[in-house]
This record gives sequence, structure tokens and C-alpha cells, in this order.
Amino acid sequence: MNASGPKQRVRRDPRLLIGSALLAALCAGAVLGPLLTPGDPLAIGDVMATRLLPPFSRSTTGAWHLLGTDAFGRDVLGRLLVAARLSLSVGVLGSVLAAGLGVVIGAVAAWRGGWVDRLLLALGDTLLAVPRLVLLLVIAALWGPGLGTVVSVLALTGWMGVARLVRADVLGVRALPYVEAARALGASSSRTLWRHVLPNALSSAAVAAALGVGSAITLESGLSFLGLGIQPPAPSWGNMIASGRDWLLIAPWIALAPGVALIVTVVSATLLGDALSERAASPGRAVPSSP
Repeated sequence: MNASGPKQRVRRDPRLLIGSALLAALCAGAVLGPLLTPGDPLAIGDVMATRLLPPFSRSTTGAWHLLGTDAFGRDVLGRLLVAARLSLSVGVLGSVLAAGLGVVIGAVAAWRGGWVDRLLLALGDTLLAVPRLVLLLVIAALWGPGLGTVVSVLALTGWMGVARLVRADVLGVRALPYVEAARALGASSSRTLWRHVLPNALSSAAVAAALGVGSAITLESGLSFLGLGIQPPAPSWGNMIASGRDWLLIAPWIALAPGVALIVTVVSATLLGDALSERAASPGRAVPSSP
């Protein structure tokens, strides 16, 4: 049997291709936003002449607005692409920090065992018992809204699931013969963990981090929608949806555009995470080399 078969199937997985292509297109749009839209998307000009223009229309200045304008006459596409920078950055950074915290906590809990393991598991179970949105709202309300608050809150409330996955992987890897060989050769306990055990127990954490990007972006948008996330005039998809809810009947494109962008991003991250999950579970994975 050809050992490269599973890897070839993963490379041809349409979920991986579609998810990667959509995320790449969103990132490219976020970077090239100023070149793709007319004027400054954050500036307020002649409001009466440019407000609430429908999609595919031109203003009196001749500027073409692909997704129309909002109640202040600002180009919706331009604001959408600027908001993508914040929303994508917050989602990726929050998910990566949460995964990193979960990796450290899960690895330490599994490696040390005893009361350390029980204490960290009890802490994680306690936080998991509380709905994450409630934790987000409480912490954001106590710390005050802002970019740093949102990223910190996402990291502090998203590590529990990753910690359990890493703990299970470390418990499995530490029983393999090459770990005993590393110890027999004189490797310290910490070196054995971080150099030999943990690198071979990170596949689940990587998948969880990819899947967590969509969840983090959704939670950030929810906080911004409620006024506890990114604050205007800085645009995010959440506060754009919030600003467009009063105009749903006469100008639905204001809230619809960021809503569709949010859905596409979450679906893309989910497709990518599913493909990576199948790759991590596929047979023929590399066997760890001996120390």
C-alpha cells in the first residue's frame, strides 16, 4: 500500500482547498482594502449626498460603491475590509493565545500528575461549567471594552478544551518507549517533556486552534455588537452589524455585508479545521525519532 495515499487524499480534500482559498481571499482583501475602495472608509463627507446609497451605485462625486454606503455616507465595502483586519487579527490572536495557554496547562497537568493534575483539571472543569459568553460579558464589563480586553478575554476563556486534548495526548505519548529511552540517556524531566513528548502531542491542539478561529471571531463580533468589544469609530464586523440593525428595512446591506463576511470566515475556518483533523487522524503519520 502506498504510504503517500492518505496525504494525497488530504491535499485534494476540497474542504482544505475551499477553506484556504476563502481565508486567503479575505486576508488579501483586508490588506489591499485601501486600493480597492474609493476614499477613506472611516471619513464622513457629504452625508446628505452619499448616505444610504444602494449597492452598485455611484455617488454625486462619481465614486462607485459596490456594496453601497451606510447612514453616514461611508463606503460599506471599504469599512468591511478595514474591519476584516481587526476581526481576523483578533480571532487568530485570541485562538492562538488560548491554544498556547491550553498546551502549557495540559502538558504540565499530564506530566506532573498528582495534586497538580487534579487542581488544573478542577479549574478547567469549573470554567467549562460556566457558559463562555457569560464569562466574556462579565470580564469585558469589568475591564472595559477595547482590543486588548477582547483578545485577553478570548485567551482566558478558550484554553480549557485544548488543555484536555493536550493532556490526553501527553498521557499517551509519555508511555511510548522512546520517552523511557530519553530518560535512560540522562535527559531531565523538563527536557523530556518539552523536547520529546510535547512536539508529538500537538496535532490535536493545532486542529483545535484552527477550529477556534471561527469561534473567536464570532465571540468578538458578539461582544462588539453588544458594545463591549471593538469601539467605534474603529470598525469591526460586530459593531458594523450593530450600526446597521436600525436600517434593516430600508438599507439591509449595511448589516448584511458584515454578516455574510462573518459567516464565510467561520465556515472557512471550520472547513480548514475539519481537513486538518482528518489529516491528524490519518494513518501513516510519522513515527517519532528516538532521542
